[in-house]
Amino acid sequence: MAMNTLPPLESQWTQAFELIDAVHAQDPNLTVATGTAKTLPYELHYAMKMTSWLAKRAPQASPTLQVACRAQHFRRWELPRSSFPMGRSGYLTWRSKQKSQASTQVFDLLGTPSITPAISEADKERVALLIRKGNLTTDEETQILEDVACLVFLDDQFDDFERKADMEEEKMINILRKTWAKMSESGRQLALGMDLSEKAKTLIGKALQS
Repeated sequence: MAMNTLPPLESQWTQAFELIDAVHAQDPNLTVATGTAKTLPYELHYAMKMTSWLAKRAPQASPTLQVACRAQHFRRWELPRSSFPMGRSGYLTWRSKQKSQASTQVFDLLGTPSITPAISEADKERVALLIRKGNLTTDEETQILEDVACLVFLDDQFDDFERKADMEEEKMINILRKTWAKMSESGRQLALGMDLSEKAKTLIGKALQS
């Protein structure tokens, strides 16, 4: 797949990226970047993946969408899934809390006095709304962000997720069906063009059969 690039950012947005990445770099959870031996804080790695897939999904993405994608999991390690009850209800509560907390924290970060020129209130609110995935059914940029998150899951998290000891095949197929349902047709086409493991391809095929 040919590499895409995103439009260059003006100074205030470049500064925002730097501040967001500085926070991501504080994540105590480490991972090894795909295809390298380089160890990175997990959320920094994830943010870079989000930007990379955004460039493929929406190469003309606005600055607010670029920043929202970069900050999608802002300080997520401070709110671990294990701090909420198991089961779907606990999962949904955790996701809602995580999105709300991240959107508020990033809104505040974008108001940092050192960012010059200052980012407008409207732009800060727009980034916060995108991080919350607000207006998902009617807002094209929110749908793009959802697509990108799903693409990163399939690209970077699926195989580890599938290998979990308690992950039965039917449960994984059901997760894939839900992931597919969240995506737009453009996102699905990118997913089908991915270089996935044979196991992933088999499970996706089964998920799409029904």
